[in-house]
Amino acid sequence: MDFQSDKKDVSNLEDFVEDGVQSERPAYTEEQSKALVHKQDWRIIPLAAFIYLLCFLDRANIGNARVLNKDSGNSLLQETHMTQHQYIIALMVFLIAYAIFEVPSNYFLKKLRPSRWIAFLMFSWGACTIGLGGSKNFATVTAIRFLLGTFEAGLFPGLVYYVTFWYRPEERSLRIATILASATLGGCFGGAIAYGIGHMNQTQGLSAWRWLFILEGIPSCLSSIGVLFLLPDFPETASWLTSDEKEVAKARLSNQGSSGGGKPLDWQSAKATLMDWRLYGHYAIYFALSVPFSSLSLFSPTIISGLGYTSLSAQLMTVPPWGAAYVVTLIIAWSADRTNARAFHSACMAVVAGAGFMAMALLPPTAFSARYGCLIVATSGSFALAPPLLGWLSSNTQTTAAAGLAIALNISFGAPGQIAGVWIYKPNEAKLGYPTGHWTNAALEFFVAAGCLSLRFYYRWRNSRFEKGRDETMARAFAY
Repeated sequence: MDFQSDKKDVSNLEDFVEDGVQSERPAYTEEQSKALVHKQDWRIIPLAAFIYLLCFLDRANIGNARVLNKDSGNSLLQETHMTQHQYIIALMVFLIAYAIFEVPSNYFLKKLRPSRWIAFLMFSWGACTIGLGGSKNFATVTAIRFLLGTFEAGLFPGLVYYVTFWYRPEERSLRIATILASATLGGCFGGAIAYGIGHMNQTQGLSAWRWLFILEGIPSCLSSIGVLFLLPDFPETASWLTSDEKEVAKARLSNQGSSGGGKPLDWQSAKATLMDWRLYGHYAIYFALSVPFSSLSLFSPTIISGLGYTSLSAQLMTVPPWGAAYVVTLIIAWSADRTNARAFHSACMAVVAGAGFMAMALLPPTAFSARYGCLIVATSGSFALAPPLLGWLSSNTQTTAAAGLAIALNISFGAPGQIAGVWIYKPNEAKLGYPTGHWTNAALEFFVAAGCLSLRFYYRWRNSRFEKGRDETMARAFAY
């Protein structure tokens, strides 16, 4: 697994650090840096991707449960006597908890060590998922979904923050993409697993949707034990790195503002981050992309059911869109890191996704094959644009504390967008092909494209002023 990027960011150290330039840090060669990154990749990225895969399965399986065995009267909504409106409320409270607990979770990740905090979150959300299997009514489903959102809230911003402890800015997009792309694998596996479990309906007297929650919650609980002992915390404390490798790791990140030994968040750092108005451009973009991200994650089985497939077949037909999204996400992130053009790649993918949603809205409701193909395009574009954006944000923060707060705030701003995403696919529009949902997502994808390009030109203008000595507020050039 070699994620090396050939293109270097203007704001980073050169591949060879001269003693005379950085006398307080040891010199390291490009070969030493590559060897270290390769070693880190094998130890960190597969485990982080696996953790997020389990998280996504436990978050999105309610969408599968909603239509699983609907034809036989044994779906989640039918057995808990929930209305469609109540189902949306249950989805929404998860996202409210998600928004509330993202920022404090990143503080505890740094304070308590990543391995301990992430293991605690995993066990907790796994237990909540198992608990959903015993739900009897709307109140129980809603309460457990709120708890699930509380514990899952810290994982994705935490993993993005965690990556900054180990990798330089031009190395992050592909690693974040590999982690985030496991969500698309979760979509593949989730649909296939739901299809298989659908045949367990009434086994031991339990409906298939109950087995779905139980069997998908158990792996998270069991895996949390392994995460506690296997997930490395910081380069400075990694027992599997030699003393020389630890020095190289420290030197590589010395001017990037990310360090396991960095100062914790204080009011001065928090205030500076909160008052840095350019970051709100990133937050607005992430809000917009969160709407299609949420609606696709939770409503893919519903959308596909509207294309003429039965409840069990709809589970299986969710696999191709997520599989395509996985491949496209990795390719785009690799290209964004290699060419050092994160804004441009995200803007292009937003246009692709917007075109896919717009085509679904314009095509006749009965054009099932064409609309299914457009769904694959829209899903691929929507997921592929996110990792370069997150890598871009983390590259343009000045300190470890600022990175943690900015990343958490960015994803928290996405929570209202995710809440909006659960309302736009209206049940009474199923026969019309869900035009409201598709047009809303198309408009927001085009907004994302415009926002990415606007921020890119803004950063280019600021860098020009910095290079001419006209901007004394900048410590280093911005990445874009």
